[in-house]
Amino acid sequence: MSYGFAIIGTGMISQFHARAIADVRGAKLVACFDQAPAYAEKFSAQHDCTAYGSLKELLADPKVDVVTIATPSGAHLEPALAAAKAGKHVIVEKPLEITLRRCDRIIRECEKQGVTLATIFPSRFHDSSVKMKRAVEAKRFGRMTLGDAYVKWFRTQEYYDSGAWRGTWKFDGGGALMNQAIHTVDLLTWLMGPVAEIQAATATLAHRRIEVEDVATATLRFANGALGVIEATTAAYPGYLKRIELHGSEGSAVLEEEDIKAWDFAKKTRGDAAILRAMDAPKSTGGGAADPAAIGHHGHAMLFRDVLKAIGGGTVPSVDGHEGRRSVEIILAIYQAAATGKTVKLPLKRDPARPR
Repeated sequence: MSYGFAIIGTGMISQFHARAIADVRGAKLVACFDQAPAYAEKFSAQHDCTAYGSLKELLADPKVDVVTIATPSGAHLEPALAAAKAGKHVIVEKPLEITLRRCDRIIRECEKQGVTLATIFPSRFHDSSVKMKRAVEAKRFGRMTLGDAYVKWFRTQEYYDSGAWRGTWKFDGGGALMNQAIHTVDLLTWLMGPVAEIQAATATLAHRRIEVEDVATATLRFANGALGVIEATTAAYPGYLKRIELHGSEGSAVLEEEDIKAWDFAKKTRGDAAILRAMDAPKSTGGGAADPAAIGHHGHAMLFRDVLKAIGGGTVPSVDGHEGRRSVEIILAIYQAAATGKTVKLPLKRDPARPR
């Protein structure tokens, strides 16, 4: 079966959506829309799809089966609701939204309308991430003791100045955590399991004219008893690859972008030798450490294939709305802990007050 895709929002990330759709058998990009018509027209010429002058017109097109939402983070809700009400399946770029209330409205509407909802976290689909997940599920780490995530990236002042929405609470929803590190937050908790409580600190140290943090640190206690750390910044020149470290009583593993950098277990298995050999041939790109455009689209393509498989089989995609909501909740809890100086327990009962 073939599915027609439409992209809502034609900024930088939409290019990765378009390339991913082109790589997926049974998917075809047929339409786009942007609040700035000139952007949509340029995008449609690049990718040979129809640029619509309004969202309503796009959603009325019977050739559109699936929409991907690539608007600024705090503007995901409205097009997602409209798409669901029009009977279109919905794929939302991270974060799902910037508050729990807005996430929940998207989830409820998609469930009410019986359409598939997915959140874009492509790192889960990388082969190295899957190997880490399988090792966790096989209990190769023994008792989990530490789970750490480090996103030490660099963004220039010009990056923040390039769009009025960048660095704002209203549309970005946060800074280094909500915009950049959320992929790694998602991956860490996918591997380690739920977070039980958080202590944190945030600051804006190297950038001007932004409302949000460019440095954040958090200490975590996971529900399984393990401890952990999240460090995120866009103020670490020149920018380094994101990194996840898992440690336990019987094993340790380190993931740097898409490369496994350490793989040490007390009990060896047949597949370990191949993993260790692959460590000598790293394949990571810059991973967006210093350039937001320096990422690949292959993870998006794998996620889109997973969504189409779910649609075709009547199942739930691997990263559905509830999975997408989880990292938003953790980041909001970090902001609350930093603002109050208190330990914050999860799950949150409500959205915390927005930092000022």
